[in-house]
Amino acid sequence: MSENSKIKDFSIELDKFDSIQIHDSELLIIDKVIQEFAPEIAFLYQIREDESEEQQIKTGRLHENRILGIILKFYLEGKNKITTGEVEQEYKKYFKEIARSTISTYLNMLKKESTLYKERDGRIVYYIFYEDPPKGIKPFWFTRIFCIVPAYFERALYFAGLYFSAEKYVAKYIAKFQSGDRKTLIRNFKFLIGIIILNIFKNRSSKCVLCQFSKREMYDKLEEMMKIAIKDRADVLPEEMLEILVEKYSEIPVFNGIFIKGDKDEDNVIENILKFSDDYKKDLDFQIMVSSRRKTLRLKQQEALVNQDIEV
Repeated sequence: MSENSKIKDFSIELDKFDSIQIHDSELLIIDKVIQEFAPEIAFLYQIREDESEEQQIKTGRLHENRILGIILKFYLEGKNKITTGEVEQEYKKYFKEIARSTISTYLNMLKKESTLYKERDGRIVYYIFYEDPPKGIKPFWFTRIFCIVPAYFERALYFAGLYFSAEKYVAKYIAKFQSGDRKTLIRNFKFLIGIIILNIFKNRSSKCVLCQFSKREMYDKLEEMMKIAIKDRADVLPEEMLEILVEKYSEIPVFNGIFIKGDKDEDNVIENILKFSDDYKKDLDFQIMVSSRRKTLRLKQQEALVNQDIEV
C-alpha cells in the first residue's frame, strides 16, 4: 500500500474511534510541538483506545495495568515511593478518570498480590514496587503487566520542554565551545528534538499494539502513520546520527533507552543533541529543506481528503 493510501485509510478509520484527547495543561506543550513540527499528525499521535474499556470486559486487570504503568513512570524518574493521590492525579492525565476509592482498591489488591508493598510515614502511605521492573524483557510480556503510555508521554514531555527552551541551551553551548551559528543551531536543535519526539510516539504505538487490552488494528495503523512522519523528516540523515541519538533518546530505559534523570544526565543529553546539530549542519540543511516540502504536501493531501468528505 502506498503512503498516500495509508494516510487516506487511517483518516477514514479514525472517524470510528472515540479518541481521548489531551486536556491536561501540562501535556499540552507536547501538542504545541507537534502542531509546529508535524501538523499532519496533530491529534493522531495521542490516541489512546482500549477495547476492554469500550466493551467493559477485563476492566479490573486494565486498571491494574494502568496503575502499574503510572508507578513505572515515577520509578523511571527516580521516584520509588508513590501515594494514592499521586496515582489519582496521573491517572486522569492519561485515561478516563476513575474514583479515588477505586484506585485505592486496586493498589491494595496489588499489595495483596505482592506486586507492591506499603510503607507508612505518619499518616502518609506510600506504595513501592516489591521488585524492580524487569529489564530486557520482550515488550509483549512487559505490556501484559505495565501500561507504557505514561512513561512514553513523560519522556515526550521532557523533550518538548527542551524544544521550547532551545535559545537558552544554544546560548550556553556557544559560550562553552565558541562554535556554531546561533540561528542555525536553534533550528537544527529543534528539528532533532522533533524527530526524537516522533520516535517516542512511534515506539509507544509499537508497544500498545501488543497490549491485551488495546484496539490493535488502530495502533498498527497509528504506528504506520508515525513511521511515515519520521521518514519524511529523517530519511537522508546519516545512519550513525539516528542510531546514536534518536534511537537511544526516544526509547524508555526498560527497552534499552538511556535514563534521563539528574542534572548531569540532562546536561549530557542536551550537549549531545547540540553537538550533532553543529557537526551535521550540511546534512540537516538538506533534510530540513526536503522535509519542509513534504510537510506542505501532506497537509495538502489532508485538505483534499477533507474536501472530498464535504462533497460526499
